[in-house]
Amino acid sequence: MQAKLRRSPGRELELARVLLVDDDLTSRLTLKTVLEAGGYFVDAAASAAEAVGKLDEREYELVLSDLQMESPEAGLKVLAHARLMEYKPATAILTTYQNRRTDARHPIFIRPEDLPGLLSKVADLISQRAARIVAQQMRQAATV
Repeated sequence: MQAKLRRSPGRELELARVLLVDDDLTSRLTLKTVLEAGGYFVDAAASAAEAVGKLDEREYELVLSDLQMESPEAGLKVLAHARLMEYKPATAILTTYQNRRTDARHPIFIRPEDLPGLLSKVADLISQRAARIVAQQMRQAATV
């Protein structure tokens, strides 16, 4: 499911939906602005509980979560919930902690020093998710 932006009468521009989860207001607003400028529709959540609610309400192509919020592992809980969703969004951890051990299945983003790199990685994650979906649909079509 993608957000639609009216471009001109009869034409809509589809924007990939990103769920951004960060308890730090300044980081959340900065990253939301950067991602929206990069062409994404961004929903933001300030806690793991809020993020889980949003994941249950709508579909996202990508979930970006800060690692440490109301608890040291809150971000991992958000990503674990995202992985349970039927629509399987891409997931990634946002963190400034460079020496922190994290789950190797998730890319680690260092913010905000490399904003072009962040946008590039977001695009890569969304593209990889799309490729997985197409491959799965092709496998299903081949077995019918």
